[in-house]
Amino acid sequence: MAVIRQKKRLGDILIAARVINEDQLQRALEEQKTTHARLGATLIQMGVITEEQIRDALHSQMGVEIVDLSGIKIPSDVVSRIKESGNLKKHVMMPYAFDKYDPQTLMVAMADPMDLNAIDDIYMMTGFQVHPALSTPTDIMAAIDRYYGSVETQAAADMYAKEREEELGTAGEEESDANVENAPIVRLVKSVIEQAVRRRASDIHIEPTVSRIRVRYRVDGVLQDNDTSYPLSTLPAIITRIKIIGGMDISEKRKPQDGRITQVVDRVEYDIRVSVLPTVFGEKVVMRLTAKMNLTREKKQLGFSDEELKRFDNIFANPNGIILVTGPTGSGKSTTLYTALSELNTEDVNIITVEDPVEANIDGINQVQVNPKADLTFASALRSILRQDPDIIMIGEIRDKETASIAVTASITGHLVVSTLHTNSAAASLTRLENMGIESYLLADSTVGVIAQRLARKLCTCKKRKLADAREKKLLGVPEDQELVIYEPGHCNVCNETGYLGRIGVYEIMPISNRIRSIIVNHGSTDDIEKTAIEEGMSTLRMSCARLVKEGVTSIAEMRRIVYSNEDEVE
Repeated sequence: MAVIRQKKRLGDILIAARVINEDQLQRALEEQKTTHARLGATLIQMGVITEEQIRDALHSQMGVEIVDLSGIKIPSDVVSRIKESGNLKKHVMMPYAFDKYDPQTLMVAMADPMDLNAIDDIYMMTGFQVHPALSTPTDIMAAIDRYYGSVETQAAADMYAKEREEELGTAGEEESDANVENAPIVRLVKSVIEQAVRRRASDIHIEPTVSRIRVRYRVDGVLQDNDTSYPLSTLPAIITRIKIIGGMDISEKRKPQDGRITQVVDRVEYDIRVSVLPTVFGEKVVMRLTAKMNLTREKKQLGFSDEELKRFDNIFANPNGIILVTGPTGSGKSTTLYTALSELNTEDVNIITVEDPVEANIDGINQVQVNPKADLTFASALRSILRQDPDIIMIGEIRDKETASIAVTASITGHLVVSTLHTNSAAASLTRLENMGIESYLLADSTVGVIAQRLARKLCTCKKRKLADAREKKLLGVPEDQELVIYEPGHCNVCNETGYLGRIGVYEIMPISNRIRSIIVNHGSTDDIEKTAIEEGMSTLRMSCARLVKEGVTSIAEMRRIVYSNEDEVE
């Protein structure tokens, strides 16, 4: 075989590469006795090392080449050599090409190129010699999912449909529900969630149509078809399985229901909020995926410019007052708030949150889940919280006058209150609260800053260079006689042919100055507030997005999508 038959221990390699020490290795070996997981996975789980550090250490110590599977289109004749992915997942490996010097040798990406059992298995499955290369477990599992996932979920759905037809005959739907633990359905639901995670999806849509079940994923804010559909006869079992693991009532099919699922994918725990809605063709499910680790990030990862970061820090340095984060659903408000709270979370402050739902558990912060059935609303929870000696209060969303009034009262009496609103701009948030019935003088006295935000899709490295035309220069605020290079989306395997990979925050940060307070007290308009804020140095969402376009981070098409509400504004 095209591999050296010499077994080196991973722990020794990592110590030799100086990425772990002897004490860390011994703790990991002790932990491994309990978890029975691989040493590398155990070290990663303990937070001692990352996947990339293991990969780089193996590369430097063993000389095994590194391969980036996300940028490779694996030929179909390579994929077809292995019919199903069970052993590939078991050993965390993926064949990706034939050796150009020896067509009888397969190039195989492996998380552990020293795994001789894995190499023997792939030799037995294919009859080909093996040339190992290095990749991270995350990249390998994503590639396996990309080339085998849809086939396997389709096979599980078809298997269940066939079994149901054979075993149940004309039996009713209730009997189908009783067999929900049938393995194919369990595998199917699990696989759908895993595929969504590995495609970086934020939402999963499972939608019944006239004759089939359609599955779509929302990736970087845009819905994409999964290229797979399932027989409609599998819908009752899929829905029931989701209801069971989501803690919902499986007998209720006529009313909307909400639930929550926790699932670990590739060693990362995901919190999944589930919504079930009856439609004319059956119940539709939407699952929103949140990786708890993604809600608390470093501020520099949020996409602030240097000036925006300075304004952000100044606003959150206030010891009391109201700070509002505003934007539509899915614009990253929760991530901004959690990031700020994590930074403010020190031993000498008492932070209490009221959320619906609690999106991530943060050590040291007291989090309250709204429960209308128990009469625990935002307003009632806030009244109780004020008796809990808080320093900082986070309100998931200000939805009504009562909640807004308590927030204002809390801020004036010495608390820092942070919350979200659904408005189109920073200035509009202040007039919204005034329209809710908050007195202008109280609003002016209590508010210290407003942050409006959106999420723009970032261009992939396959982006294409072009010269901006006159209309685009006008949109970007650039003189018509000035030459301007911008970029538009390309197409490659890394971005799944979309031209975009990941998202970045676009911000409008407005500290409340004395001039703006004066406008609020005098019932000034949204335009008056915004004009003054711009004079004081605020960049609007349009200005911030234009900067990202000129820097080549995003496209002008994306700017139009997130900043403008209709085509008339673009003309």
